[in-house]
Amino acid sequence: MGKALLWGVFLVIGSSLGASGASAADAAAGKDVFKECMACHTVEQGKNRVGPSLHGVVGRKAASVENFKYSKPMQEKASSGLTWTPEVLKSYLQAPKEIVPGTTMAYAGLKNSAKYKASPDEAADNLIAYLTETK
Repeated sequence: MGKALLWGVFLVIGSSLGASGASAADAAAGKDVFKECMACHTVEQGKNRVGPSLHGVVGRKAASVENFKYSKPMQEKASSGLTWTPEVLKSYLQAPKEIVPGTTMAYAGLKNSAKYKASPDEAADNLIAYLTETK
C-alpha cells in the first residue's frame, strides 16, 4: 500500500512539473514582436497598409480580408484551402516563402529573435498569442 501511494505522489508531481515546464506563450511579449510587422500591417479591423490587417488573423482563411489586393501566389494558396491556424502561422512567420512560394511579402521571417530574449519558436508563439487577442 505504501509503494502505491508513493508512486501516486510521483505521478502527480511529475505531471504537474510537465504541465508547468512547458512555457506558455506571452501575448505582451508578442506585442513587442509585432513591431517587426507594423511597417506593413495593423491589427485594426478594416485598416490595411501595404499588407492586410491582421485583426482576427488566427483561424481566418488566407487572402480573405475585404478590400485588399492579394498576390497571385497568396490567392492560389487560399483557393487550395490555406487557413491561418496557429501551426501554419508559426511556420509562415519563420519562413514565409516556404509556405507561400512567390509571395510578395518582403519579410524574410523571424530569424533574429535574440532581441526578444526568446527562440524563434517562442517569439512566433508569443506573436501568435498577441494576434489571437485581436479578435
